[in-house]
Parts: sequence; C-alpha cells; structure tokens
Amino acid sequence: MTDLPNTPARIERPSAIAFLGYAAAVVILVWSFTGAGFSVEKVMSSPPRFADFLDRAFPPNLEPRTLERLSWKMLETLQIALAGAALGVVLSLPVALLAARGLIAGAWVNQIVRTILGFIRAVPDIAWALIFVVAVGLGPFAGMLAIMIDTVGFCGRFFADDMEAVDKGPAEALTATGARKLDVVACATVPAAMPAFVSTSLYATEKAVRSSTILGLVGAGGIGIELKVGFDLFDYPSAMTVIGMIAIVVIGIEQLSGWARTKIIGEQR
Repeated sequence: MTDLPNTPARIERPSAIAFLGYAAAVVILVWSFTGAGFSVEKVMSSPPRFADFLDRAFPPNLEPRTLERLSWKMLETLQIALAGAALGVVLSLPVALLAARGLIAGAWVNQIVRTILGFIRAVPDIAWALIFVVAVGLGPFAGMLAIMIDTVGFCGRFFADDMEAVDKGPAEALTATGARKLDVVACATVPAAMPAFVSTSLYATEKAVRSSTILGLVGAGGIGIELKVGFDLFDYPSAMTVIGMIAIVVIGIEQLSGWARTKIIGEQR
C-alpha cells in the first residue's frame, strides 16, 4: 500500500463558543451595512452620475490666474503641515519620556500621560481645527495648531513605545555605574531609539500634509477652502485642479519621505 501524499489538515469544526463568536461577527457586519445605508441600487445607478461629474470636471481649469491662486494656497497648506509637524515632533519627546514605562516617571504618571495621548488621537484633526478656529480665529495659525496637537498624539505614543523596545543592556550598564535616570535616557535610550524616532517623524510629516489639505474646509487655512468653494459653486474644473494638485503634492512628499527614511536610517545603522 503506497503512502498518500501530504494533504492539508481538515478544517476543524468550531466549538460552540467559537461558532457564537462567528455568528455575532456576521450580525455586527450586517448591522453595520444597514446603518451605513448600503444600497445595491445606488451602487448600480452611480456610474452614470460619476461619468457625468468627470465629463463636467474635465479638462481641469489650468488658467494662469487660477493656477497662481491655487499654488499660493497649496504653499500655505505645506507651511501649515511642516510647521505644525515640526512643533509636534519636538513637543512629543518630553511627553514620550513621561509616557514610557520604566524610564523617568512612575507608573501612575505613565498611565495619565498615555490616557491623554489616547484622547488626543481619538479626536479627529478636523475637530481640533474647529476648536482652534474658535480659540485663535480663522486662518492658517489655527490649522498649524491642529496639526501640532495631532502630531503630539501620534508621535508621543510611538516615541514612548520605541524607547520601551530598545535594548536595555547599555541603560543597565550606565545605571550600574550610578548614572542618574535622565543621564541614562539621554546617553543610552534616546540614541538607541533615534532611527525609530526619525521614521516615525517622517510618517507624521506625511500624515500632516494629508491632513492639512482638508483643514481649510473649516476655515483653518490652506487649499481645502478652494476645494469646498469649487464644489459649492459647481465649478468642477477648478475642483479637479485642486484635487490634482493635492494628489501631486501628497505623493511627492510620500516619495521624498520614503527616500529620506531609507537614507537617514541606513546611515545611522
């Protein structure tokens, strides 16, 4: 009798608890689709409407005066993103030191700071923009502050996790010589986590550029207001020009960030 070839194991029959879990997941998905208003009829009827939009949006508005106005708004958007991200990254480091477990602060301080960072991340950036518009008025400064606080929530948590994940050997060796906690962090922990800091900071910058493009919708400066005006006035060619400019800038920043991440981290290693 010849041996049978190796065959994949049969799928085991789920236990009663696992079956109930799968059934609950299906019910939740169906409930979610129902609440989201999913409609096959609307999906089937949307292509002609989308084709009509494209027909009215193309060719994009490439008039020199329009391009000049939109270019200035795009530059303002980049200024908001870069300034807010830079401030956010700088402020994230001391916050991360308080959030990282086993470094300079006690467990209760770690938990409080992590809870605050979780709250910051839970609030969308456009909501922060609305808050700062009320606080400091309309304009790019409100957008910059929104990007800054959003970056602190993003980088603060990841910086803390990066410092917790580094090799503890150098830090323990310095501690054994009687070095203070701050000296250990400055001389061992932070340098070891620096490549991860750079990578996270570049991701945060990409995120800031994408976020800043829509903050203008609530009056926080940037090109978002031009997109809103274009759709409100049914000026679809201008709106398509804005969309194209946003896509080019965001993709360009992502490519530049990826190159910088590879270059900087490669040199540090």
